[in-house]
Amino acid sequence: MPTKHRIFTTSFASVYPHYVAKAERKGRTKAEVDEIVRWLTGFTQAELEAQIARKSDFETFFAEARPNPARHAITGVVCGVRVETIEEPLMREIRTLDKLVDELAKGKAMTKILRA
Repeated sequence: MPTKHRIFTTSFASVYPHYVAKAERKGRTKAEVDEIVRWLTGFTQAELEAQIARKSDFETFFAEARPNPARHAITGVVCGVRVETIEEPLMREIRTLDKLVDELAKGKAMTKILRA
């Protein structure tokens, strides 16, 4: 039986501050990071905060999400890998979130990030 990737058992709460810090270093806000996470996962702000408070790992975090069907429109490279070619579903969700935060930090407009 293959072992799980380490990121799957990492708590979302431990990575979330890094997403926020990355965005804030580039003049963006925590509220914008939260909007991206809510758009991708379908969580309300209260549900997102509860996931953070519970220190849910990424596997639980995405298992409890109600994924946005438009997330499949997200393409491009993050961490040297094309998001749309990642076969493992959970890894693809995690890298999709990474890609959205990267786009925010690069100054992309929220309407473009959220594929509106």
